Amino acid sequence: MNNRTLKIVLLFIAFAMLAVNVFAQNTPTLHVDIKGHGKRTAVLIPGYSCSGKVWDETAARLGNNYTCHIITFPGFGGEKAQGDADIKQWETAVANYIQNNKLQQPVIIGHSMGGVLAMAIAADYPSLPSRVVVVDALPCLAAMQNPAFKAQPDADCKPFLQYFSAMNDEQLLQSQRKITASLVADTTMRDTVVQWAMHSDRKTLGIIYCQFVNTDVREKLANVQCPVNVLLEANFADNNATIQQQYALLKNKTLTYSTKGLHFIMYDDKTWFFQQLGAYLQ
Repeated sequence: MNNRTLKIVLLFIAFAMLAVNVFAQNTPTLHVDIKGHGKRTAVLIPGYSCSGKVWDETAARLGNNYTCHIITFPGFGGEKAQGDADIKQWETAVANYIQNNKLQQPVIIGHSMGGVLAMAIAADYPSLPSRVVVVDALPCLAAMQNPAFKAQPDADCKPFLQYFSAMNDEQLLQSQRKITASLVADTTMRDTVVQWAMHSDRKTLGIIYCQFVNTDVREKLANVQCPVNVLLEANFADNNATIQQQYALLKNKTLTYSTKGLHFIMYDDKTWFFQQLGAYLQ
């Protein structure tokens, strides 16, 4: 090997190592709890600010038939932040986790923001999931209030960061109590949800909220190949026509509304939720 060839090889190796390092830095490490001992596999994704513990009862119900991989994102629910959060990188991290751990076509179950991520994964990595369960999430939440909404992936998130950083702990606590009261009907679970937010990183709260409200997966739903079961809160039933339109490009879907409760269906309408989940996953 002459000197010129050697230099080219060394440059190639250096570039490859740099690319690997950059990719590793940009892809966050997920906290994953594994529960259950079933032969089938489920990946459970929590919503905004929540710990994966939001799925504890669900995992217990599934545990005989499924091995459940329960995710908590960095900066949420007491997990340490890992630099600037990015919702697209979180999607990539979940897909990488499935691939790197050789999880064979798992069921992906996601609540709220986690439901949107579950849909995005099924669209961007169509061969990964065997099926998806979306728990009270819409492909584009912002379009419910503004039908002309256009996502701005590069939106300025500074106002959201300033909002969270400006509050002291007591102000954030009162804010989260008020918000959670509109999301959780089960009063015994409200403080748990509030505390997950209180133990979340402020910067992560601001960035991810900004990115989440600028997420629109409606068009990419056409790429989804697996069946999708959409379970929505009772209050959404009044907007069924608009919601059906949001899901129009999703070919193989069932869409059902709960009988009572609010956004955290797994807490507020347990009997119905577990009946629906059990029937779909049997």
